[in-house]
Amino acid sequence: MAPTTQTQEAPLQPTATSQAPKPTESSPTTAAPQAGGGSASEKEPKEQKAFERWTRTLSLITGIGLSQEEFQAEIDKIERKKCELRKEQLIKTSPGVRFMMNNLVKSGCPLTKNMMECGPCDNTKAGGFSKDHGILLCQNGFFSKKHQEHTMIHEMIHMYDHCVFNVDWDNLRHHACSEVRAAALGGDCNWTREVRRGFYTFTKQHQECVKRRATLSVQGNPKCPSRDAAEKAVNAVFESCYNDTRPFDEFY
Repeated sequence: MAPTTQTQEAPLQPTATSQAPKPTESSPTTAAPQAGGGSASEKEPKEQKAFERWTRTLSLITGIGLSQEEFQAEIDKIERKKCELRKEQLIKTSPGVRFMMNNLVKSGCPLTKNMMECGPCDNTKAGGFSKDHGILLCQNGFFSKKHQEHTMIHEMIHMYDHCVFNVDWDNLRHHACSEVRAAALGGDCNWTREVRRGFYTFTKQHQECVKRRATLSVQGNPKCPSRDAAEKAVNAVFESCYNDTRPFDEFY
C-alpha cells in the first residue's frame, strides 16, 4: 500500500610419583578446583544469569510477573528483531527485492536501509509507503518470510511509481493505478495467498484479487469518501495499469 495507504545465521595422564608429604600447619594448601574447570564462586553468576533468562522466558510465555506494557514491549522487541533480520536476508537473497532496489537506483530514487523500517501496526496492515518517510514494514503483520518479501516488493513498487510517474496520492485514480500495479506485481495475489484468504476461482482469479485488494487500499485513502468511489477509481484505470508491468517484463 502507499504511504497514506497502510498496505534469518587432549589432556595427559598423570604418572605415578612417590607419596607427597602431609601438609603441616606452616605449609598452606590450595583448594582443588571444581569439576568443569571453575570454582563454585565463578559458577554462581552464570547460574544466576541462566535462571534469570529462564524466568524471563517463562514470564513471556505465561505473562506472569509482567505488566501489560512490559509484556507488549518484550513482544515488540522480539518481532522487530525478527522483521529486521528477515529484511537484511531478503535484501541479499530475494531476486524480486534486489531487482526493485536496482531499478530504484536506475530511476534516481535509491532505497537506503534507513528508508525501510520495521515497526508495529494495527492488525489489518502488513506495510505502507510514505513519500516523506519511506517504507514501513509491519513487524507484527507477517505470517511468513515470503509474506514479508511480497510486502517489501509491493511497497517498493509504490516508491518506484512515485519516483517515475510523479503520483499524486490525493488523486484517487493515481492512487488506484499504483495499487493495481503493486497488487498485480508484488505477489499479493498469487494462488496460495488467495486460498489462504478463502478466495479461489478457476477464471480470472488474479484480476479479481487485484481489483479487490486495490479497492481496499484506495478506500483507506483519507481523500476517498466511500467504497463506491474507490471501486470506480480502480475500474477506471484497471485495464491500462494492470497491463503496465514496469519495471518487470511480466508479473513477478
